[in-house]
Order: sequence, then structure tokens, then C-alpha cells
Amino acid sequence: MVTVSLTGGSREDAASVFDVLRTAFPLDRPSDEVPHEQPAGRPLVWTSLFEPTEERIPTGPAPLEGSVTATLQGGYAAVDLLRAALDGAFAVEERGTASGDQEKEVDLQLRAKRSRDG
Repeated sequence: MVTVSLTGGSREDAASVFDVLRTAFPLDRPSDEVPHEQPAGRPLVWTSLFEPTEERIPTGPAPLEGSVTATLQGGYAAVDLLRAALDGAFAVEERGTASGDQEKEVDLQLRAKRSRDG
């Protein structure tokens, strides 16, 4: 299992990121669930759990209005599989990592892919 936390983007951008991951991997919530806004002045963090498998459905570029910060936390192989799915859909910049014996955490900055990003 990998916990995915999203910050810094709009509700629509969070939905776009979760849609990509939901297409590639099973989700812990109904597929029609969308992120909800919080009252003004409160920090927005959208979180979901994913169970990645080796057999994923590849996704193409997905829209983002701005940038989103994504934190992936879980087992090494599982985090790497989610990272690969995000790489297929977004321009991804790694902002930091923390590693333990059996888990790692990766902080990523996601942006919409431009045509030259592939």
C-alpha cells in the first residue's frame, strides 16, 4: 500500500492526479469520489491509498492547471510503481526522499507535460 498526499493544487488538479492513479491501480475509495474543498483558510491536503501491482494500465499525459506537490509513502517497490505511473502522465520533479528499512517517502512536484516532455 502507498499513501498519496497531494497539496498545493486545486481540487480539479487533485482529481486529475487521483484519476491517473485510479486508472493504473486499485483505489481504497469508490471510483466516483472526488476531492472536497475545505473551508477558506485551512490547508488543503488530499490523501488516498493505492495498492500498486506490476500489471498496471499505462496512462498518457493528463491535464493540470498548476503544479501539485505529491508525497508518496510506502514500500520501496510500491512507491516506485506509483512514481512510474505519475511519470507517464505528468512532468515530475523529485524534491526529496527519506528511506527506512522497509518504507520510503518521496516528495514530487507534478506539472502538466509539455509536448517536448514526452
